[in-house]
Amino acid sequence: MQEALFYEKLEDEKVRCLLCPHECLLNEGKIGICRVRKNISGELYALNDGIISSANLDPIEKKPLYHFYPGSLILSIGSYGCNMHCQFCQNWDISQPKDSNFNLQPIVPTSEVIKTALNQKENIGIAYTYNEPIVSYEYVMKTAAIAKENGLKNVMVSNGFINQEPLLQILPFIDAWNIDLKAFDDSFYKRLTGARLAPVLETLKTVRRSNAHLEITMLVIPGENDDANEFKQMVDWLANELGEDTILHLSRYFPRYRHQSAITPAHKLLEFYNIARQRLHWTYVGNIELDIGSNSICPKCQNIVVWRKGYHTAVRGLDEAGNCKFCKTPLPFVVR
Repeated sequence: MQEALFYEKLEDEKVRCLLCPHECLLNEGKIGICRVRKNISGELYALNDGIISSANLDPIEKKPLYHFYPGSLILSIGSYGCNMHCQFCQNWDISQPKDSNFNLQPIVPTSEVIKTALNQKENIGIAYTYNEPIVSYEYVMKTAAIAKENGLKNVMVSNGFINQEPLLQILPFIDAWNIDLKAFDDSFYKRLTGARLAPVLETLKTVRRSNAHLEITMLVIPGENDDANEFKQMVDWLANELGEDTILHLSRYFPRYRHQSAITPAHKLLEFYNIARQRLHWTYVGNIELDIGSNSICPKCQNIVVWRKGYHTAVRGLDEAGNCKFCKTPLPFVVR
């Protein structure tokens, strides 16, 4: 166990966690909403520190990141816990753990993760993913700092539900983010995730103001967040607040965990794709094979600059600076 960062000690051995906007008030012996931060004798501890549930060498496009070193591989690691309780969670077995899931598992030192990352051929870095990496804050911070010293890139795949102070402290170590924007409706967040929308929007704005690369994913769930007018409001917000070069991934939903809506129909994803393209230059469709929504197309000359088929990727039209080879337009790509 590792003593947690970002908490305050209160009277009667109570503590208040300050990592995320839940700001859980915990009596001695109690665990936070994330299920991995516990008050032990008046101090807050990260129970999942150094515990890895999953580790794989993945295509960077699987995160999904389409504009960050396209065609590369990245070592992806995950732990346990999450500060949201999404009824439709795709990885609920590790995001919503019981103590028995992880409290007897071995600790993996940061040095071992770095060594593994450096020994993987063609690997560009480490992605903190699978569960919510924010609730592994201490371990991610330690690992990311050493990774950066060794020339590795750091990627966070996150729900974005984090307080501003811890976000600002970790930002210098993270090269790229993919953040879930699950809906543009606070009642959706409260009802289906147990969280709130506003802090996620603040995270998006803060990351955009930083030097980090940012992409956004929305899982389109029939009957829950698939209203076209609400989606248009979201797209307008993204374009106005983050810019028209904002990179948006629309992902097909499949029933999981406690939620059993129908699979997202192709026509709904196409409808949202066309709405988004009216304001955003870079919109993609995932978890489904369609004739559109996979390739990266220069918004000026309309040439394909990155071709994709599943996780097969070919960079066809980017120069060394990530600009369009055909018309020389600066594009929002990070390349080798």
